[in-house]
Amino acid sequence: MDSMIIPLNGWAVGERVFRFHADTEFFHTFDNTEILDADVEAQVRVVKQGQRKVEVELALGGSLTVPCDRCLEPLQVPVKTRHAFSVRFDVPSGSDLSEDGKEILPLGSADADLDLQQAVYDYACLALPIQRVHPEGACNPDTVRFLCQEERKDEEAAPSSPFAALKGLFDSK
Repeated sequence: MDSMIIPLNGWAVGERVFRFHADTEFFHTFDNTEILDADVEAQVRVVKQGQRKVEVELALGGSLTVPCDRCLEPLQVPVKTRHAFSVRFDVPSGSDLSEDGKEILPLGSADADLDLQQAVYDYACLALPIQRVHPEGACNPDTVRFLCQEERKDEEAAPSSPFAALKGLFDSK
């Protein structure tokens, strides 16, 4: 696993670009057992604008493999996202942690490094869709067949509705 630490002290005002790789081991360090496999590249553009202000743009691209919500087989999901935030030193507690629509990451004056592991993890997980299913027909056929059987059993076991007789009442003849 790559270290995702950017040293902020010791370099002049200006822009730098860093690249990191997040693999399966990286996501497992966060105890995320839902991610079965990972291959995500992080490109970080850091603009130091003085001693107290740093702008960060984080771009993630790659793929994460998660269980399909329907059949539980592995599903590879593309990940592509971009986020910008600011780093500020000695932000007073209770201060607003956003500025111009950007999130502010507060650091203490003694912090000389910016650790991006949590940000890469969070933004990669947020890039996953809420519903994660294979395209129609790509799920494990045995599982789909089992689910269809269970669905039919549930329909048969359901008590008949007292309104079933009204079904079709207003259909045109």
